[in-house]
Amino acid sequence: MQQHFPDLPSQINPNAVKKHILPDGTEMPALGLGTYGSDHYSPETVANAVLEAVRLGYRHIDCAAVYANQNQIGMALQQAMKTGVAREQLFITSKLWNDQHAAENVIPACKKTLEELQLSYLDLFLIHWPFPNFHAPGVDVSSRDPHAQPYNHQSYMQTWHQMERLVEIGLVRNIGTSNMTIPKLKRVLEDAKIQPVCEQMELHPHFQQPELFQFVREHNMIAAGYCPIGSPNRPERDRTPQDTVDTSDPVITAIASRLKVHPAVVCILWAVQRGQVPIAFSVKPQQMLANLMAATGSFLTNEEMQAVAAIDKHNRLIKGHVFLWKENQTWEALWDVEGQITPP
Repeated sequence: MQQHFPDLPSQINPNAVKKHILPDGTEMPALGLGTYGSDHYSPETVANAVLEAVRLGYRHIDCAAVYANQNQIGMALQQAMKTGVAREQLFITSKLWNDQHAAENVIPACKKTLEELQLSYLDLFLIHWPFPNFHAPGVDVSSRDPHAQPYNHQSYMQTWHQMERLVEIGLVRNIGTSNMTIPKLKRVLEDAKIQPVCEQMELHPHFQQPELFQFVREHNMIAAGYCPIGSPNRPERDRTPQDTVDTSDPVITAIASRLKVHPAVVCILWAVQRGQVPIAFSVKPQQMLANLMAATGSFLTNEEMQAVAAIDKHNRLIKGHVFLWKENQTWEALWDVEGQITPP
């Protein structure tokens, strides 16, 4: 089966890519290029992918301090802008890592990100996780931060108010959340002076999070979805025997056969058409092109959209064990599965 659309062009016109309009009028392209290379790709390889992606027509790049490649991506962005792509045409996201939640650290952390990316502002800045817990790279599922803490709303809002300050001083145009739950978001929406414009969360056909997705949209937030095709390269610590593979689902493969595309492309098509913003990582030009083409139109029939909606297996792949704060906890404690914020 082909990895790409038949007759795929050599470039996609960025103006043909669907957009979401944020409250301040900023246009957010309906597909982002992820830059989490995990342990599989060097910072230089990811940066080269960013440069190639911009050449192909991408304008939305999703970064994070913890990915440890923003210096290299910054150089790639500068190269891209020298080819005639204006900064205003780019939509650049980054994220505040867990070890910088203290109120006095937020603004310096953002300034460091801007220095690394060689930018004067970010289009979107997210709090990466709602916990101040962090870990060394490459740890296994049993690793715990000895200073780990449960979600504390007062502390989170101290961080959020500094995020708001970033908007006020012009370093960031929009702010948002990531890896949140409905109970946590309800509290933030009650107490925020500047409302989050985006919630980034795991979203793919086998993990559709319909309640959270609907809540986010009802509150005028964009649902940005990481792991849009599942996560075949996720860390070993996030794998369990019960995990399923989206791209092997018969519904997905049947649609792929009709369109003559790879099943991974069908996952992107579904995400864009559903109204979320998939954050898709690839370093291969043909895959990047096929993903970007998926953001230019509506390719699935209503019947196919309904068929994909019916294959949700509630299969969370990025479980987050390393952010737990007590021994003998299961990863569900991070996700407020009882409908309220998990107590300390």
